[in-house]
Amino acid sequence: MSLQFLLTAFVVVIAPGTGVLYTLAVSLGQGWRAGLFAALGCTFGILPHLAAAILGLAAILHTSALLFAVVKWAGVAYLLWLAWQSARSGGALNVTEDRQAESALRIARRGALINVLNPKLSIFFLALLPPFLSGDPARAAAEMSALGAVFMGLTFAVFALYAALAAAARDRLLASERAMRWISRSFAGLFAALAGRLALERAA
Repeated sequence: MSLQFLLTAFVVVIAPGTGVLYTLAVSLGQGWRAGLFAALGCTFGILPHLAAAILGLAAILHTSALLFAVVKWAGVAYLLWLAWQSARSGGALNVTEDRQAESALRIARRGALINVLNPKLSIFFLALLPPFLSGDPARAAAEMSALGAVFMGLTFAVFALYAALAAAARDRLLASERAMRWISRSFAGLFAALAGRLALERAA
């Protein structure tokens, strides 16, 4: 396990993206425990893409315009739904003081779907992992699995930190109804923007 891989993975994980945004929204709305389950769901949502990269299925997704488009547009629709859930009163991601706690399973499942429906993740692993392999074909699958496990561990740790920071700011922010409305609308706009960016992606 090289230091270069750890640094590369850390930079990728810490960069704000859909998973980070979702974890922050859940943590602000429901607290740190809920944020941990959001982080856990986002982390496990990486598994199908890692498996696809190891088995070579990512290359098929990369070259199949139809398959890529199906997964992509499903992801776009899901992000737009998350935007709606942030914007509407009583929505699952709307930040309000009187929010009822959701089940851990529902929170984690929503986070997992965010990553599962992102077709660029499989291609990302196919590009990220090979440069850090030893070059021995017999060990490639085991090495990619180990690197992927480290990447997932970093993902959960960083997302859990984001959740803790958001939860720490929660009580202060919830004291202002205006701030709550602004936060909810901001999350809605960001999810919609991410949906727009995903819609522009090409299999290439």
